[in-house]
Amino acid sequence: MTQRTEAADDRPKADGRNPFEKFVESVNQVVSRAPFFLVILAALALWAASYPLWSSTTKWELALHTGSAVLSLLLLVLLENAGRRAQEAAQEKLNVIAEALSDLMASRADDDPDLQKSVDKLREAVGLEERH
Repeated sequence: MTQRTEAADDRPKADGRNPFEKFVESVNQVVSRAPFFLVILAALALWAASYPLWSSTTKWELALHTGSAVLSLLLLVLLENAGRRAQEAAQEKLNVIAEALSDLMASRADDDPDLQKSVDKLREAVGLEERH
């Protein structure tokens, strides 16, 4: 069994997420599925059907614009956060793979100077020397 690398040890544990990260993940799971689209369509249908209940067309339209603007802003912030975290997790996985590959190549580089040059290029490209 191999020893965990420093990069793997530095990675936050899945159970160590804060409440905001858990909330973002659950919102992302809900809004990225088809039923959420149906809920939005139902809300628009209810809004359209509520026209006779409003005293003026302006207030009726303002209700839609205000609600949709607030919802759009909140979803944008939450989904951008989820996307950033997913991108960071993917990058960390690539870095761990590159680190393992460079270690494997370095262990074989004693006999091949070209392989050592490739190891140096890989480490420089990924920035492994700077991270550890």
